[in-house]
Amino acid sequence: MSPTEISSVSTEKSVRSVSMKLEVDVIPVSDVDRSKGFYERLGWRLDDDAAPLDGLRIVQFTPPGSATSITFGKGLTTAAPGSAEASLTVSDIEAAHDALVGRGIDVSDVWHGPPFPPEARQPGPDPERTSYGSFCSFNDPDANLWIVQEVTTRLPGRE
Repeated sequence: MSPTEISSVSTEKSVRSVSMKLEVDVIPVSDVDRSKGFYERLGWRLDDDAAPLDGLRIVQFTPPGSATSITFGKGLTTAAPGSAEASLTVSDIEAAHDALVGRGIDVSDVWHGPPFPPEARQPGPDPERTSYGSFCSFNDPDANLWIVQEVTTRLPGRE
């Protein structure tokens, strides 16, 4: 090899794909026990409630059927309570809405159209029940926002 070829080979970096999965999302809350009660009422699985150090408490919940969990507690984040916005996907928006109401959750009416800005929302589910087209939302006790979206057919590459 010539010196130019050797230099070229040594500066190239091997790039390989690494699988990355969102496992946990930390949400800010002001009252850990109040939030714990809320997420229990939602029917989410309590994975952990631990206080391994003074000033640190970690509570983790997982929504039914989800591979991603939420964590909240004491000493976890400096974000302001109520500043989180997250999304949940469901296969039937009306059934999900009814289940939330049945659990005593103050949930919005179902709408279609874009979730933002709120002025663009149209009442009721998408008339054609287009995947990714129907929504409802609710807030936890600190006003962290959860948008629930109906997904019946995934876009290519999404599983």
